[in-house]
Amino acid sequence: MDIHRCRFVPYPSSRINAVAFSHCSTQHTKGGRPATLRLAVGRANGDIEIWNPLKGAWYQESILRGGKDRSIEGLTWVQNPGDVDKRGYKTAGKLRLFSIGYSQAVTEWDLAAGKPLRHSAGNYGEIWCMAAQPRDVRPQLSDKDKGAAHIAPETQAHQAQNIAVGCADGSIVILSTAEDDLQFSRVLARPPKKRARVLSLTFQNHHTIIAGHADSTIRIYDMRGGQQIRNMTLGGGPKGGPRETLVWSVKCFGDGTIVSGDSTGTLSFWDGKHYALVQRIQGHEADILDVAVSADGRSVFSGGMDRRTALYRKTAERRPERIARWAKASHSRLHQNDVKAMAIFETKGMSVLVSGGLDTNLILTPVQEFGREHHRTLSNLPQQPAISSAPKSRFLLSWWERELNIWSVFGSPGRLRSENDESVPQSMHGRKLVAKVALQGDDSITSADLSSDGTLLAVSTMSEVKLFRTRPRGNLVKVQKIQMPAEMAGTGAKVIRLSPDNRWLLTVTSEDRIRLHRLVSHEGTRKGGQTLHKTIRLERLGRTSPVTNYIHGGLGNYERSICRVAFSPDSRILVAGDLSGYLDSWVLEGHEDLTQDDGEQGSTRSSSSSDESDSDEEDHPKVILGQHWIRNPAASLMPKLRDAPLVLSFRPLAIPSPPSAMNRNIALHPTRHNPHPHSHDLPDGEDRLLVLTAGNQVLEFHVLGGGMSEWSRRNPPSTFPHEFRGLRDRAKGVVWDLQSENERMWIYGVNWLWMFDMSRNLPSLQEQPEGETGEQPKGDGAHSRELKRKRQVDEEQEAGGDTGGTRDTGAGGRVLESELNIGIGRQIWKRHGADASSSKPISLGRKSRVESDDEEGYVSAEKSALVSLRRAGFAHGHGEGMEDVEGPEGDGLDGLVSTDNGTGGKSKGKHRPSYWRTYKYRPVLGIVPLGVVEDNSVAKDEAHSNGEERELHGIEVALVERPLWDMDLPPRYHGNQEWDP
Repeated sequence: MDIHRCRFVPYPSSRINAVAFSHCSTQHTKGGRPATLRLAVGRANGDIEIWNPLKGAWYQESILRGGKDRSIEGLTWVQNPGDVDKRGYKTAGKLRLFSIGYSQAVTEWDLAAGKPLRHSAGNYGEIWCMAAQPRDVRPQLSDKDKGAAHIAPETQAHQAQNIAVGCADGSIVILSTAEDDLQFSRVLARPPKKRARVLSLTFQNHHTIIAGHADSTIRIYDMRGGQQIRNMTLGGGPKGGPRETLVWSVKCFGDGTIVSGDSTGTLSFWDGKHYALVQRIQGHEADILDVAVSADGRSVFSGGMDRRTALYRKTAERRPERIARWAKASHSRLHQNDVKAMAIFETKGMSVLVSGGLDTNLILTPVQEFGREHHRTLSNLPQQPAISSAPKSRFLLSWWERELNIWSVFGSPGRLRSENDESVPQSMHGRKLVAKVALQGDDSITSADLSSDGTLLAVSTMSEVKLFRTRPRGNLVKVQKIQMPAEMAGTGAKVIRLSPDNRWLLTVTSEDRIRLHRLVSHEGTRKGGQTLHKTIRLERLGRTSPVTNYIHGGLGNYERSICRVAFSPDSRILVAGDLSGYLDSWVLEGHEDLTQDDGEQGSTRSSSSSDESDSDEEDHPKVILGQHWIRNPAASLMPKLRDAPLVLSFRPLAIPSPPSAMNRNIALHPTRHNPHPHSHDLPDGEDRLLVLTAGNQVLEFHVLGGGMSEWSRRNPPSTFPHEFRGLRDRAKGVVWDLQSENERMWIYGVNWLWMFDMSRNLPSLQEQPEGETGEQPKGDGAHSRELKRKRQVDEEQEAGGDTGGTRDTGAGGRVLESELNIGIGRQIWKRHGADASSSKPISLGRKSRVESDDEEGYVSAEKSALVSLRRAGFAHGHGEGMEDVEGPEGDGLDGLVSTDNGTGGKSKGKHRPSYWRTYKYRPVLGIVPLGVVEDNSVAKDEAHSNGEERELHGIEVALVERPLWDMDLPPRYHGNQEWDP
């Protein structure tokens, strides 16, 4: 495989201004982390990212796109009160997300639609901060509920939460979220004489608000009477500095203790009962921008402009009558710039601090296991690659916000000419920016795609869909807009795709409705190019969202949101996957007949049609040019995935066949009762679909059969290398290499690249070398006697981060005990009596591990036996067994394939390994194919018949990297004894 490492493709990531968890810390709640737990991340370009912790395997679920001159400066979640359904059961209240950003409005977001739901604005100053009222759980059971046996005592309704916002004129406004709405309630505090800005807000309890102002004052208000209770002053500013101290952050512990961080870098602790200063700690050299407190009230984290993330611990006090003191335990510079936002979530099995700032990256820091676990960085690049390619034209498309760039990437010197051949000009090497498109309007791009031949460009925002025609003009490309039908005017889309044959345009609306638009080519006519012909609506199977816990709340239809779509190589199969793990599929019946008149059956309905028209269209599919889309007959047989699909990709054809120009409906004749006949032939091409889930599972399905493929049955997820299953960063995409005798898939993430040879079986659990599975190999007798065996987790496996076993608390892997620099020893020997042979080591560090409810530490021996049985026929039938499989050695390509760039070519060893990996590329924005797929075997035969020697090449791809040092970041603070390298 020839790789073009591309760092010229721009992708300006935006700084992080706000982070917020959907739930408060529930350390003592039974059942561990809530299934609906989400993290919202607000950026300066108006985007809101939704992250799913998923047992420590964090991944970006969706992005709520912003727009021009929009910024997210604050985020908060609330939960609606629960309700009772028709059967008398309690239903979970819906989780709702709100944001602010340099305006007088508070915006509520529709998570399922991916766009704002409503706004609330008033005649008050610019909003600087906001906070949600704590949930007030009170028993509100009717007589019927009290007598029902299925109603648990702890399932109690709570009142609707209010939202308090602080304004630039010093006022505090209360907004009500009752009745699933957002309305102005009242003004709690009028502006003081100085009109000092309200910089931070928090609730001490259900009725008390703590507000930090820009005039060195912290004010306490009572919501019930609307009165100010107390003022707490920080005094004057430092010598030679501003007179006023800015209170950037205030937080409260469960016992009412108040902690504040200000512009002098001082962390202050205040008594929550008497509102008096208890202690001050100079923790930073510059402003403290945010503070986060742990659930047990014994740890405080602060982040500031000096790039420091500081930890403070409560010291043990021997005398109970004395107030406990705080001390700064440590600080570290995890970020490259200001640390602007922090949030903590703790529950059984999870304890993590999330921080973000101007360096655009999220940092995960362990709380309970601080010092015993590593921190972890979440990439600022999107989970779904923001690039696409046209392999036939060698075009590379990239987009961000409201701009698109089209690059022409030329071939490598080895493909264009030999070392001594000067016939090819030097200008043909490298790349060239051939087109740039800037969209009009305020909305950012949600999705874009480029046709395989580079002649069509499709772009979508949440308010409109645009289609462009590209034509060469000298060394550049001319981009012309194609007129859209009236029914698509003002209709946006979350996802947009062009089929491989350029005949269908797929759009997924904000309501998760799938629309297919037929493209008709007019090449050689006066119109020229392509036009939109007809529109088809596809309906998904009726499935319900997963049942959620009543206390934890639900996400509504968000989990049924479509996140991935894929066309088959012949464009006759379409698959869509949603966040809950369901897969829906459709097939294209019949054969194209350009001479057929659609007549009345092809009339286009308006986009505002009712549900009755959609159901009628489902019963009587619309025929377009002799073809029509129907639901896959085996759609209901497709199993539900355990986690959301992150990658959907059909196996491409090894050598794409040109489209047939013959009318295969020639034998169909119109009759009186069937004036528009069409064929009912189903697709007969490639239908194997590769699915990569958020749980790092690799599965392959026969879509038309509704079951797993033979390769996937022989190689279930448990047989994949332990190193691959333990990857913390999720997969972003896949590239196929089916040239010559190759049958490989290249799966990549933000900092890793793995190759799997699908013509071979993966090593079984017994055949994988020690260290790959974390187990000691056992004999057949021991294997057959054990139906279940405990997975032996050693020190290196824990440090490597086996997310499948969830051994950590949600941040990074555990620090090796040999590397811990705390204490005098991490291991003792326990012995009974004088017999030294009975001694056994006991680790001191593992006792402090946070408990987990997960029971994924067992591996079934029956699965391994079933895999061996399935592989027996494959080995005997194909003449290759598992003894031919060799594992990789190091990060090189020893024994695999190699060319000059070290990633493709002929096999040098006797046997080819079934997988290979590297970590040399990071951070990866995306990998896309370039060039036309060639039949190397035919080329080799032609060269051999002519007596020539021709060097055969593998596939050619463009690998786009966006390292942090290539980004334009704002200047950062330099303290004492700090300088740039």
